[in-house]
Amino acid sequence: MSDLFQNQTEKSDPVECLGQTFSSEDARREHFLKLLAEKLKDPSFRKIDGFPIGTDEAILAMSDPPYYTACPNPFLEEFVHHYGKTYDSLVKYSREPEAVDVSVGKTDALYKAHSYHTKVPHLAIVPSILHYTEPDDIVLDGFAGSGMTGVAAQWCGSAPVTYRHELETDWKKQNKPAPRWGARHVILNDLSPAATFIAANYNLPFDVELFIKVGTNLLKSVEKEVSWMYETVHSDGTTKGHIEDTIWSEVFSCPQCAGEIVFLDEAFDSKTQQVKESFPCPHCSLELNKKGLEKFNENKIDQLTGRSFSAPKRRPSFISYHAGGKKWIKNPDSFDLDLLAKIDALTFPKDFPTTRMMNADDSVGCWGDKWRAGTAAFTHVHHLYFNRTIQTLSALVCEARKIQDKRIFNAIMFMLDSHFVNLSIQNRYRPGVSFPYNPLSGVYYISSLICEASPFTAYANKLKRITAAFRTYKPTQGGAAVNTGSATNLRFIPNASIDYIFTDPPFGDNLAYAELNFQVEAFYGVFTKIDQEAIVSKFQSKQLIEYKRLMRKSFEEYFRVLKPGRWMTVVFSNTKASVWNGIRTSLQEAGFVIANVSALDKQQGSFNAVTNATSVKQDLVISAYKPNGGLEGRFQQSGGNIDSVWDFVRTHLGYLPSVKIKGGEIEFIKERDPRIIFDRMVAWFVRHGFQVPLSSQEFQAGLAQRFEPRDGMIFLPDQAAEYDKKRMQAVLAPQMEMFVSDERSAIDWLAEFLKNRPSTYSEITPDYMPAVGAAKKKGEVIPELTMLLDENFIQFDGKGEVPSQIHAYLSSNHKDQRNLDKGDPALIAKAKDRWYVPDPNKAQDLEKKREKALLKEFATYQSSTSRKLKEFRLEVLRAGFNSAWANKDYKAIIAIAEKIPEDALQEDEKLLTLYDLALTRMESGA
Repeated sequence: MSDLFQNQTEKSDPVECLGQTFSSEDARREHFLKLLAEKLKDPSFRKIDGFPIGTDEAILAMSDPPYYTACPNPFLEEFVHHYGKTYDSLVKYSREPEAVDVSVGKTDALYKAHSYHTKVPHLAIVPSILHYTEPDDIVLDGFAGSGMTGVAAQWCGSAPVTYRHELETDWKKQNKPAPRWGARHVILNDLSPAATFIAANYNLPFDVELFIKVGTNLLKSVEKEVSWMYETVHSDGTTKGHIEDTIWSEVFSCPQCAGEIVFLDEAFDSKTQQVKESFPCPHCSLELNKKGLEKFNENKIDQLTGRSFSAPKRRPSFISYHAGGKKWIKNPDSFDLDLLAKIDALTFPKDFPTTRMMNADDSVGCWGDKWRAGTAAFTHVHHLYFNRTIQTLSALVCEARKIQDKRIFNAIMFMLDSHFVNLSIQNRYRPGVSFPYNPLSGVYYISSLICEASPFTAYANKLKRITAAFRTYKPTQGGAAVNTGSATNLRFIPNASIDYIFTDPPFGDNLAYAELNFQVEAFYGVFTKIDQEAIVSKFQSKQLIEYKRLMRKSFEEYFRVLKPGRWMTVVFSNTKASVWNGIRTSLQEAGFVIANVSALDKQQGSFNAVTNATSVKQDLVISAYKPNGGLEGRFQQSGGNIDSVWDFVRTHLGYLPSVKIKGGEIEFIKERDPRIIFDRMVAWFVRHGFQVPLSSQEFQAGLAQRFEPRDGMIFLPDQAAEYDKKRMQAVLAPQMEMFVSDERSAIDWLAEFLKNRPSTYSEITPDYMPAVGAAKKKGEVIPELTMLLDENFIQFDGKGEVPSQIHAYLSSNHKDQRNLDKGDPALIAKAKDRWYVPDPNKAQDLEKKREKALLKEFATYQSSTSRKLKEFRLEVLRAGFNSAWANKDYKAIIAIAEKIPEDALQEDEKLLTLYDLALTRMESGA
């Protein structure tokens, strides 16, 4: 067997790597492996956040330095210096936010070459990389998973002509400049060694023709060695067949007679090829269904640990096999049962992983969030495999280790570990569906019907798929560098060295990556260090606040390494508003400014802008930028005064698109909404520790004076000119969506309504009431309409002249009032009792009055002896938190936060930001 792997490579030419020249690839690898081995001996190196669990030998065996290390990569700084461009503030750079269609490319052969729990297809990422970067720029993904961002970066240099033409045509229709084709360099990081191994093999080059030759020889050789394990006898009693699949059924017991029932034997309908809804007990004829059956567990002794464990009793139900050039199905006979008994009696392979799940202590029953009493009846990795599969996988991995070419060996392991889960007892059999054999993703689920598949058929198909995919996609040496560690500590990447970040981070409790990857990592002996895993986890005692802190630290590292003025794209896929808000506030606390949030409409294939915390039923794409160094410097120099407000707004507007067109119609750009701009400005000031020097009303008045309002949006002068050109071609003006779901949105709705139509209470009610929905948060109270009007607007009492706002409205809408003076009795009578939006001077007085009332109510929340507030006003909480923050009363913020429902806090960006910062100040003793 080993002769097949001798002299696999031709004598190679000299190799250049990070500015050094080596006689061969082996010499290059040997040099950097030696350096990495020396680094591993340094105790401080192993203390880096996210350093995986594993011996030096295991880490070195996985690694291919300097381009890939199964630990923090100490060669990243050299990689950046060699391939990167030093940040130059004089180099002009300008881009608008770009949306991402994450559903594109999920059927692509390269995407499907190796599965992973979550993957954004490379074809969905390519347009963003082309939009934000130039050839040879450096792209970063700190939560890289299987490395699709790297594939996209390198694909920009190898995309086929048909793809290029299609994209160029699409961009031309959008009036976008033509993309600049050419590969980008990429740095990929992930906490999981299983993930970074996949990413490295997706992004480092290997000899595809040698790979298929070695892979074919490997499969043939091992199949010859273990072929007897997959033999069966045909129905003629003499012809030998080759087993493709063995379907195992769980054994239950009858609730009436306690007789054993092999579920599939009794419930399967051979005519319809489906499981029957009901069937008779073979012992007592009682009519049964699956829910009425009783579990039948049996105690087993693990020959390796000597410990007993309970597992569902299973029996082979039927076998699919090939004989005489045809495919057949049979029930197991004595030959098959004797064969299984013979395999069970074999010595357990010494190199097959037998690790306790999650390296948990033997005395602990529960090993993680994915452990479920009664359903996850396994404690060790080898419990996830039938004995025949254990023997076969062990033989494959053992022989693969004899491959001398490191890159070919890693590529072969890439192929093998792509099926480590599919070949386990997690491989469900589901009769009657199009694809009846596959595991349930995102969990350790063991079905009552299991397909034990032939590894040789699975790997022969995988070998063909990988070969076909990589013959057209050709990654280059130096195209990617892969790091295994925490995104909270990217210490080997220099400051301001990255040109663009694309990232798809973990979202709350969506997936327990460390647990799901443990099965594969056991084959390498290198495991995820879970203390740095950004996740909401009961097993790890991590709540939303811990998750948010880890995400903020990760975004702070992103902010540090990204060049000023450059962009980051964050893909969000969680349905919980609290997690979405945690991501959004973490971004802003780290220093990023959000320029756009779009939701993918999967039915229509288009994007809709999103601003509120409840719009998380779809995949969201967040576009955020790191402000250029000039803004930061000017802000620190001015000390956060009023000029800093308008400096920020001016800079921020420059990052926003001037026009958005969908279906030939102009869209309302929500990030240009004055209220959203105010929120972004406040977040910027709070993040820098400065008080906002303007009230909301003063800010709104200042916007109108200094910038260009258009259709409810704010523009810079040159942007307004561009918008006006497009606006003249449109039939309808873009409409701002208004709905009422809390007190703030109620005030906004009324302001928009009264600005155009000063009205009496009775005139407002018919329009307002249908727009009011239920409050988003439990316990939150939306005040009555009378209170909202009284606190935020002015009612003309009929004394003195008619206010200008009401006069303008009546004059333009009532012909008989058009020429009347403001003091005319008839006009006064018509204007009496109408509510209107006050002018800026009066608005400031009204706002002060309102704030005083809100703080008075906040004081009642503070003095309340109730452990939890049953009802509250969100605007009262916001005013109270702002006041406490201004007075550095961090204890007050934390105390009230503990009195309100968790969702109310986590789903409100303003409250969460101040609460999080208050906790930070308290912890630091500020």
